Amino acid sequence: MKKNLSPAFLLVSVAFTVCLIASNLFATKIFSLAGINLPGAVVIFPISYILNDCLAEVWGYRKARLIIWTGFLMNLFVVLAAQLIIWLPPAPFWDASPHFDYVFKMAPRVFIASLLAFLVGSTMNAYVLSRMKVASQGKYFPVRAIVSSLAGEMLDSLIFMPIAFFGTPVKILLGMMLAQVTFKVLYEIVILPVTTRFVNYLKRLDNEDVFDGEISYNPFKIRDI
Repeated sequence: MKKNLSPAFLLVSVAFTVCLIASNLFATKIFSLAGINLPGAVVIFPISYILNDCLAEVWGYRKARLIIWTGFLMNLFVVLAAQLIIWLPPAPFWDASPHFDYVFKMAPRVFIASLLAFLVGSTMNAYVLSRMKVASQGKYFPVRAIVSSLAGEMLDSLIFMPIAFFGTPVKILLGMMLAQVTFKVLYEIVILPVTTRFVNYLKRLDNEDVFDGEISYNPFKIRDI
């Protein structure tokens, strides 16, 4: 088995990690469209699932698992660095400290929610895509991408929303969860033609199309790539 990591794999992995970190930061803002309340993360986070699909489809579950954990660790670094910066005393002339603290002081709770939701949701997404690919002999990527994303997004929202927005009235929280899953899945369906072409391009570029045969789906077996 090849152990080298191609430039395409590295670029997709970096993009995946950036989307994760950005979505966690943007999750602290709630916006409303047509009476539907959504966290700012929905603008960016679906892209991480699309990239997760690319990683699992082209390079297989094991490499996708490695990048999922890499993204988590990089997010941890950003959150811890933010807490250190909050702790530092602000300059006397800088009057934006309360606003900065308000955004980033919520980050630990968002991070805990993201820790559980991201690991479970992204791993489920990669797992379902991988197993369906083997079962379908590599056919029907659009169907596999939608089904795997739906499974991952549902678990993600069921875990993330109640923790990140603890204390929000249940009716509003359920509405946000339903709206978030619906928005994310529709987002992926709309962009699916682009995702499919991108996946096919990556397969040709890297000459890779991994089928996960007898592998371990243990989410903690990170060194097995």
